[in-house]
Amino acid sequence: MCAFTINKDGIDPQRVPVKKLYTGAKIPVIGLGTFGSDSVCSRDVAGAVKKAIAGGYRHLDCASVYGNEKEIGQVLCEVIQNGLVKREDLWVTSKVWNDMHGQVIKSCRQSLKDLGLDYLDLYLVHWPFPNYHPPHCDVSSRSPDARCYIHEDYMKTWEQMEHLVEMGLVKHIGSSNMTIAKLELLLHDAHIKPACNEMELHPHFQQPELFQFCMDHDIQPIGYSPLGSPGRPERDRTPEDSVDTEDPIIKTIAEKHDLSPAAVCIKWAIQRGQIPIPFSVNHYMENLKAAVGKPLAQEEMAEIAGIDKNCRLIKGQVFLWKENQNWEDLWDMNGTIPA
Repeated sequence: MCAFTINKDGIDPQRVPVKKLYTGAKIPVIGLGTFGSDSVCSRDVAGAVKKAIAGGYRHLDCASVYGNEKEIGQVLCEVIQNGLVKREDLWVTSKVWNDMHGQVIKSCRQSLKDLGLDYLDLYLVHWPFPNYHPPHCDVSSRSPDARCYIHEDYMKTWEQMEHLVEMGLVKHIGSSNMTIAKLELLLHDAHIKPACNEMELHPHFQQPELFQFCMDHDIQPIGYSPLGSPGRPERDRTPEDSVDTEDPIIKTIAEKHDLSPAAVCIKWAIQRGQIPIPFSVNHYMENLKAAVGKPLAQEEMAEIAGIDKNCRLIKGQVFLWKENQNWEDLWDMNGTIPA
């Protein structure tokens, strides 16, 4: 690690544990998500990134569709030029959006330009559904450009992802928002298997089968919405949603350890084996400290394992390709990939 100036309340990044990928590369066990709610501006996210790096974060989860990679790039340029951190000490992830599945290399180059980087540590296919342009929409919206998952088309996208590795533009490639059925097809046909799969993971939505599938195939699970996504957009809120940080078990464990419920969720995620990427413009240091503090007891881990409600918060309903269709079709919940 290079010399750096750490905030008074910061964490030495060498104290933050890492996970080893099947390639041998090491990735910090917690990252800073950069997708905020619709009310969070790019300037606020970039400001949080700068303070988080100064506080000890070395893992950033970005995406072109978040609309803030240029602002984050300005921060990365500043902290690298000022000697706060070296590029090789950072793990930076970005993602190709749905409308660029046919132009993956172009999309990656644009993210690299916006972020001011020569390479990405990880590049993900953000969603397995092509040709969708993200409007400001509510929960019932449909796009005429939306299309279902077609494996042949996805593999054409994946071949471009593999080419990025060959070109040296990215170190690792991965998937996101996949199901076991889709991952089985990908693993069968890929030349370079995904290093990571990013997916919704929190105490009320633990996805045990998909999580174990990834672990069994040396695909590192990265969990978004690890706190139950309290800041998610209104379009992703439905009446049946539960709130992880208000769960009595989570609150009791938090009180016992003098922690916030959010910190308990982070500790659970890391000890379980997934990499949480919480977003916050205010509480990111509390999240980082949870990664290096005293672990939860095995009995507490077991208690949290028992509160799974199978409550998916990010349902993806805006990607549905038919009228009067249920969001469950996106997740192959009938056991097959719908046509």
